[in-house]
Parts: sequence; C-alpha cells; structure tokens
Amino acid sequence: MTAILLRLLIYVAIAGFIYFGARKIFRDWKNQFRDLDKSRHERDLKERQRPDVIDLKRSSDGVFRPPGDSNERH
Repeated sequence: MTAILLRLLIYVAIAGFIYFGARKIFRDWKNQFRDLDKSRHERDLKERQRPDVIDLKRSSDGVFRPPGDSNERH
C-alpha cells in the first residue's frame, strides 16, 4: 500500500513541476511579447510626429487618400 502511495505522490509531484514550469514559461513569453508590442507602439507614435509622414483618410469609395484630395469617384 505504501508503494502505491509513494508512486502516486511522485506522479503528482512531477505533474505539479511540469504544470508550474509551463505556467512560468507562458507568463514570461506573454510579458516579453507585451513589452515588444509596447515598444513598437511607442516607435509608431514617434514616427507619426515626423514631418514627412502623411495621414491618409478613407474616402467614401473606400480608398485611402491624403486629406484635401478631391479625386473621389462616385
């Protein structure tokens, strides 16, 4: 009976180590990707402030054009 309990305890311990290890790996990756997205977002916001960047607006026909462009097709 004690051999069965010992074997069961070992299996539970191994499963616990695998579960908590996988959780830690998942959490680390999630934080790394979140930081990467944050840095990309900050870079994009900085690029928008440059003078050579043009903001395009979607016209009524669905095409992106610079503001003030009157080449819309109806």
